[in-house]
Amino acid sequence: MACKLGGAKRRIWCKIHIGIDEKTLEFRAVEVTGSNIGDALVLPELLNQIPTGEEIFSVTAGDAYDSRKCHEAIAARGAAALIPPRKNAKPWKPTSPGAVARNETLRASKNLGREIWRRWSGYHRWSRVEAKMNCIRLLGQSLIARNFDRQVSELQIRIAVLNGYTALGIPAKVAVG
Repeated sequence: MACKLGGAKRRIWCKIHIGIDEKTLEFRAVEVTGSNIGDALVLPELLNQIPTGEEIFSVTAGDAYDSRKCHEAIAARGAAALIPPRKNAKPWKPTSPGAVARNETLRASKNLGREIWRRWSGYHRWSRVEAKMNCIRLLGQSLIARNFDRQVSELQIRIAVLNGYTALGIPAKVAVG
């Protein structure tokens, strides 16, 4: 039916980009984009949402964020970038602190192997971010609002609710045995 009325119906998906505090598991930065916006373009905006007076120790992200713009934004905040280099990554010219740090990561990843580098660098803690994304999904897979601005508001409300739950307390983990 959609083809008869002037073209195929295309859905645009919302993508949620989050920044969480590793210690408190509180959402610190949220950016919602359409599916047509690349991931690497959003990271500098996420970092700008955190006040400049607050120290950021590290930024952990997927290999989609392995770009000069992301590494420069992370280096400008004085943080360590825990971003695995892409499979076909080549060293960058060391013209900036972000490029130097990325080249060191690339060198370590190739020397140690990707799996050992993930454990050695602490990248495995990425699972905490995935757990928080799962919390967002538990509040509902779909959004009620149909307008993009209202969808952003709806997601921000969900995140505020989750931050409220997080403030109540996180269960303590105790090793048994």
